[in-house]
Amino acid sequence: MSIKAIKYRSGGAFIDMLKHLTLPIGLLVGLSTFAQPIPTLNQPDDGYRGIWYHIGPLKTEYAYKYSGGLATYPANHHPFAVYAPSVQKTFFCFGGASKRAKPSLLHEVGVFDHRTGTVSLPTVVLDKQTDDAHDNPVLNIDRQGYIWLFSTSHGTERPSFIHRSRKPYDITAFDRVPATRMQGDSLVPFDNFSYLQSHYDPDRGFLHLMTHYERGMLKYGAKKPRRTIGYVTSRDGIRWSAIRDIATIEEGHYQTSHQHGRKVGTAFNMHPDTEKGAGLDYRTNLYYIETTDFGQSWQTAGGQRVSLPVRETQNAALIHNYKAEGLNVYINDVAHDTKGNPVILYITSKGPEPGPDSGPYTWHVAHWTGKTWAIYPVTTSDHNYDMGSLYCEPDGTWRIIGPTGTGPQAYNTGGEIAVWVSRDRGQHWQSTGALTRNSPRNHSYPRRPVSAHPDFYGLWADGNGRQPSESFLYFGTKAGAVFRLPARMTGPTAKPERVKP
Repeated sequence: MSIKAIKYRSGGAFIDMLKHLTLPIGLLVGLSTFAQPIPTLNQPDDGYRGIWYHIGPLKTEYAYKYSGGLATYPANHHPFAVYAPSVQKTFFCFGGASKRAKPSLLHEVGVFDHRTGTVSLPTVVLDKQTDDAHDNPVLNIDRQGYIWLFSTSHGTERPSFIHRSRKPYDITAFDRVPATRMQGDSLVPFDNFSYLQSHYDPDRGFLHLMTHYERGMLKYGAKKPRRTIGYVTSRDGIRWSAIRDIATIEEGHYQTSHQHGRKVGTAFNMHPDTEKGAGLDYRTNLYYIETTDFGQSWQTAGGQRVSLPVRETQNAALIHNYKAEGLNVYINDVAHDTKGNPVILYITSKGPEPGPDSGPYTWHVAHWTGKTWAIYPVTTSDHNYDMGSLYCEPDGTWRIIGPTGTGPQAYNTGGEIAVWVSRDRGQHWQSTGALTRNSPRNHSYPRRPVSAHPDFYGLWADGNGRQPSESFLYFGTKAGAVFRLPARMTGPTAKPERVKP
């Protein structure tokens, strides 16, 4: 069973290339394992509206385990935005909301033109036919300027998709890619992937870190799936390698990763497989490994070779044993300092339930100094899912943009966005001020673009933490200005609205 190798050149029509893609008859018959097709829409939306989502209804004043405007959720999806210096534009994707009474999740792509200070009408690539923000897309750009949209799925019940823009640096039309991956000696459709982080090397292609679900693996909870983290590679975005597992400890993991040149490093926690206190609600411990050869080998930050998959709780990748301290671990972001050493941003707490009883919700950075891991506190907030982004800047400044300020829905997801700065490699942190104040809804999940431009330094959304609400999208500048993307546009472009703190 084989797929004919195809090379495409800059300027060549992608759809013509797909016509020459030869697939085995058996694969053509079963190109997707999902019965209900989801069409590619390529429709302009009339503005930027984010999805509101919740999970875990509670009989408390906090209403949900987590909820709100989650257009840029979760922490282990990356990237949502990429700056393209050759055209001076930031391209970004988000989980949009349809206009139905019960909004459906739209996978949308927008673009900010730094020369004109305007955004274009976003393009609706597809309707995911769910309101689950775990299905939010991620976006990347290849060396020819084509924009790739990767439509993820939460679990195995819904399909995933890969699309590529019809023209370089253009968001008006996307073509679906009939992606396949290896499974043993066979080719199978690559139509399901979760918690995707897309990294691109112009010489080698895509290296994606992802999650897949495996059943029948657990000692406790036989019907529960294990969240197995792994990675796949592809030179062209069409033909993908087999999934190679990174870690298979107990009930599984969540991972968050970062690319620094040819290095890709991933930080992950583990979910206990125990009779009590099991699963993702008791995620704990902090681990890190990295690759510098596109996944051919993996090692610790200190260079010790690691054999995959990692299977044992105690292993060379372990940074800190938080399980022994009874603490949960929520990983927010990974970055690398000017020497290429990893820095991990994460929150610890005493449990999964929202409210003061699970606090303190302590923000930490773990930094590989070149000799050892140094862990420093940053600040505290009021929720496990108060996700922030970490910036290790060329001049040595470390910056965190995150919802550490108490928002209008206290002890719910998000809050008021603040900036924290360290100039001594994370040992001490100082708040440089709030980006948002007196907001009607909590702000959440500010995301760092790849190659972030100072004028589009973070992208996030707002939403009520305790009940369904409208959700606006925002971006902030490095200097501290905040702009709201237009929810209603009357022309092909519009200037975002400056928000006064």
